[in-house]
Amino acid sequence: MKWLYGLLCLCFLILFHEIGHFLAAKFFGVKVESFSIGMGAILFHRKIRDTDFRISLLPLGGYCGMKGEKDFQNAIECNLSEIKAEKDSLYGIHPLKRALIGFAGPFFNLIFSIIAYSLIAGIGYYYFTYSNKILINDDVTSSVAKNAGIQSGDKIIKINNIKTDDFSDILEQISIRPDEDIVVFVERNNKILTFNLRTELDKNSGTGKIGIAADTSELLKKETPHYNFFQAIAQGVMETFNSVKLTFKSIKILFKGINLDNAVSGPVRITEMLGSTVKYGFSESFRQGFISILNLMAIISLSLFIMNLLPIPILDGGIILISFIEIIIRHKINPKIQYYIQFIGLAFIVVLFIIGIKGDISFLIHKN
Repeated sequence: MKWLYGLLCLCFLILFHEIGHFLAAKFFGVKVESFSIGMGAILFHRKIRDTDFRISLLPLGGYCGMKGEKDFQNAIECNLSEIKAEKDSLYGIHPLKRALIGFAGPFFNLIFSIIAYSLIAGIGYYYFTYSNKILINDDVTSSVAKNAGIQSGDKIIKINNIKTDDFSDILEQISIRPDEDIVVFVERNNKILTFNLRTELDKNSGTGKIGIAADTSELLKKETPHYNFFQAIAQGVMETFNSVKLTFKSIKILFKGINLDNAVSGPVRITEMLGSTVKYGFSESFRQGFISILNLMAIISLSLFIMNLLPIPILDGGIILISFIEIIIRHKINPKIQYYIQFIGLAFIVVLFIIGIKGDISFLIHKN
């Protein structure tokens, strides 16, 4: 059942993305010939004005079929020097409008994340954690914290001048700073000590670590602050853009030799994560389940936002890139040049897909 939950959540995020393209296309006068919820065989359809609205068999997102999307392929097959298109088609409008249509899909993913994080801030949630007192295993010789002079029983009260009231705060501040210099403020025997150290990169997870553990002698139950409507929106915007910065940092870390099988998830693991979050989150309480799924969907939605803006021709970022090139040079790019650029982009996507599927297979084998 959790796989169905996961598919429905992933379908919603992709569909929300396509709604962005749909509304932008309508706004800029591009005829939308079809709009489908789901993919594959059409189960039900109804034409309203110029658009054929469909419900399709496979719950794998959806699509927004715009007039003239195949004009590029036709230009290649007919060996044309430029794409011939009608005024109400994708390649017939001004390239700036085409770029904005391309951007609208990822932008809607960004909007969803803001909505999700705002709801989380407005509703609030509780979580379990431990105090900011830490332990160091004396048998561990590679502990960065131990080598710097931090001891078991110390309380980490700040990292880079950011307060750490509990172990969750400590983990958050360290994990987002892999292979970075940090300043750790420690309370020991009522004295404040300062330690400068460099975090290690955990090559399995891509996160930072310093070789510490929580003192599990006392379990704490904490609740997030209560925000009013406007504070929740502000918090949602701030959390979204912090997550965007963190995602870009994660992409950079991919090139530091981390285990790509763990770092790059394919559709199987993404679906499984979403499904498990729904199943186990709601089994605890409706509030906790709703918060958990909103948080994970916000993260995945931001990943879709960034991924689709990459300047790769088969993605939205490719449409935006080519549109801006046409604006600068003030004429249409030769379809053959677009084709070769597209081929390179496709190769990049195939490599990412293979890495993701390889990781999914490894995940399923080890899980069973």
